[in-house]
Amino acid sequence: MLETPRKTIDFMAIRKLASVVSIVLVLASFVVLGVKGLNLGLDFTGGTSVEFEYQEAPSLDELRQTLSDAGYSDFVVQNFGADTSVLIRLQESDDDQLANRLTADLRAGGAQLELVSSEFVGSQVGDELKEDSALGLLLALAIVLIYVGMRFQFKFGIAAVMPLAHDVIIILGIFALFQWTFDLSVLAALLAVIGYSLNDTIVVADRIRENFRKIRSDDPEYVINTSITQTISRTINTSGTTLAVLISLYLFGGEAINNFAIALIIGVVVGTYSSIYVSASLLVVLGVTREDLIVPVKEGADGEQPEQEQPPEWLNRM
Repeated sequence: MLETPRKTIDFMAIRKLASVVSIVLVLASFVVLGVKGLNLGLDFTGGTSVEFEYQEAPSLDELRQTLSDAGYSDFVVQNFGADTSVLIRLQESDDDQLANRLTADLRAGGAQLELVSSEFVGSQVGDELKEDSALGLLLALAIVLIYVGMRFQFKFGIAAVMPLAHDVIIILGIFALFQWTFDLSVLAALLAVIGYSLNDTIVVADRIRENFRKIRSDDPEYVINTSITQTISRTINTSGTTLAVLISLYLFGGEAINNFAIALIIGVVVGTYSSIYVSASLLVVLGVTREDLIVPVKEGADGEQPEQEQPPEWLNRM
């Protein structure tokens, strides 16, 4: 039974509209970041971390309510290892009596606990983390540009890095808009988004390169549409299953990893869109052609055709 040819979807028909949407989202993200800024967590701003050991596992929601009633603000409560170990981080100045006051306030509510440790992290450490985080993101993008440029072609490198920057900026803009806490877990999510989106982009780029060599057409948009159509089922299946896991993680993983899950959910959605429209549209704008991907074959002396390249010896033995 012959396989029915798959109908090619004209993704590039709306590439100009998609480009306008992307530009608007990126510019809006820059505006929000400039006006409201990120709500940096204690990892970046500094603060006090206090660890307690409870006799029985406490309810974290009740513990947060107790702290709010006691007048504390800008705090983070999470389990630290076991269910009976609780880590509380507060955006407070270096105060030797803070841990003792916190212990007394928690015991006043009837909790049986012991103070394990108290540690203050200064703002200078937070500033260093911010600088290192920014450098880490830039270094990751630079490495991606070099890798894709060497594996494919420099135009593909640009078309791979720009969507990654596009994804990161939009995630930062959304976090700034809703003032969700930006901490080290969200930074880790951003790096994970770069890897996820790059993987999706590489799959599409590899098929585009393959089709440029197979399809005898001088229309880049036709080749790109064909390539995306051939990989779209893989993209949807991968993104769908990943989103299902991330949504479950957000709903049942607890408050400590909520922002991490939110950043990844946004990253998967935006990254899937950018790998189809932003990356492919950039290839059209940059004018990628078959000549960019086909290595010219030089004739030998006296106009003789060179010998066919022989497969490696290990392949002949298979």
